[in-house]
Amino acid sequence: MNFHVLTLFPEMIEQGMHTSIIGRAIAGGYLSIDAINIRDYAFNKHQKVDDYPYGGGAGMVMQAEPVYLAYESIQKKLGYRPRVVYLTPQGEVFHQTMAKELAKEKDLVFLCGHYEGIDERVLDEIVTDYVSIGDYVLTGGELPAMVMMDSISRMVPGVLSNQESGETESFAENLLEYSQYSRPEEWHGQKVPPVLLSGHHANIEAWRREQSILRTAKRRPDLLKKADLTNKEWSQVRQWKKEWKAAETEASDK
Repeated sequence: MNFHVLTLFPEMIEQGMHTSIIGRAIAGGYLSIDAINIRDYAFNKHQKVDDYPYGGGAGMVMQAEPVYLAYESIQKKLGYRPRVVYLTPQGEVFHQTMAKELAKEKDLVFLCGHYEGIDERVLDEIVTDYVSIGDYVLTGGELPAMVMMDSISRMVPGVLSNQESGETESFAENLLEYSQYSRPEEWHGQKVPPVLLSGHHANIEAWRREQSILRTAKRRPDLLKKADLTNKEWSQVRQWKKEWKAAETEASDK
């Protein structure tokens, strides 16, 4: 997987993405990240890439030509038009299924905006995907780009030392990940669930499945609508909800 980031702050991308798991994957040749400075394609000696918006209004707008020339440099190098993700709060909210889909691409370009945004004309010409990481506004697209690259990278074969961990963690099968425990067996009076110490793999898997469903029902019930549960599991979810409602009623009556 090759990431190409169009940005005004390439050092932010380079410093943020060359550490931990992603850094090791880059060193191992599973990923590459190329941060392209849009200012290098400015057509003035001060490398100015923004100007006042037509029609008036607060702030400045990134001009179309430097953005297009920076993108064109990638296109010429690759020999084809790659998928271009523009990070914007107006886009579709990023999710795990999208990460898996984008991980199938050979090359991905991330366009990071600043100021009041980017001239719409260049967006119309080069952008294929408008993506948001949530309903809030940041100062630029670099942090969202790094969030997406981190998530997408985990789906690329060879990036994780244990490929299974990318398949069983939260949001796999639209369920949150089960609770995790490590040594010691008892900490602050809390003990590791006995089933995890049993060595009985079938029982452990059944417990983890139940815990994933329980945690999702409690914390992200919206995900359950998309989860593939058996009739028995749905029955258990309904029973838990009855118990939680009864507990809430009892607590409010005290």
